[in-house]
Amino acid sequence: MRSRLLALVASTVLLSTLAACGGSDDEPAGEPSASASATTAPAASAGDPAASGECVYTTAGEASKDAELPPTEPTSVDSLTIATNRGDIKATLTPDAAPCTVSSFASLAEQGYFDGTSCHRLVVGFVLQCGDPSGSGSGGPGYSFADELNGTETYPAGTLAMANSGPDTNGSQFFIVLADADLPPDYTVFGSVDAAGLKVAQDIAADGNAADGVAPAKDVVIESVS
Repeated sequence: MRSRLLALVASTVLLSTLAACGGSDDEPAGEPSASASATTAPAASAGDPAASGECVYTTAGEASKDAELPPTEPTSVDSLTIATNRGDIKATLTPDAAPCTVSSFASLAEQGYFDGTSCHRLVVGFVLQCGDPSGSGSGGPGYSFADELNGTETYPAGTLAMANSGPDTNGSQFFIVLADADLPPDYTVFGSVDAAGLKVAQDIAADGNAADGVAPAKDVVIESVS
């Protein structure tokens, strides 16, 4: 994930790690390879429910964990709680601004997709990234969907946004912004976490990274999303 970060002096390091907001350096965004075969679930335009009233979810690659496609009609969810072994992270969602993203996230949560998965990447002072059952940074639910962007997105501390490997490659990986970040408006924002949840994420970051320099130093496991 190519990104321009707030701390310009650290831009080289953080740009490579925001290949962190997704997967490996070759496939940065956390989605299956763009070359994977794809078929489209019944729906209308490129993921724009405003145009058709429906969302498009496209099967792509091999799922890291079994998941059904979300409904094409957006499901409105206003809030949820990500329960982790380090504490609860409560989030307010934005179904009006990102209906297909919120619907996908809610569908995966209802299916238990995130349960027992680890947050696989930490960039201290920047983001905590989760949502890949494989823990590799390149796994996903076996489908992708379009960005929901208007070009004015900002990423203050507490932002909840989708990781991707390029335009319209959203899947299951998401990140929590730990401190105000100067990112380009390339990542769909679908909510924000509350002050207590942000502190949980920041406390995780305070422990630093594991020996690999990527994962959090102490395991962060999502127990449930409800």
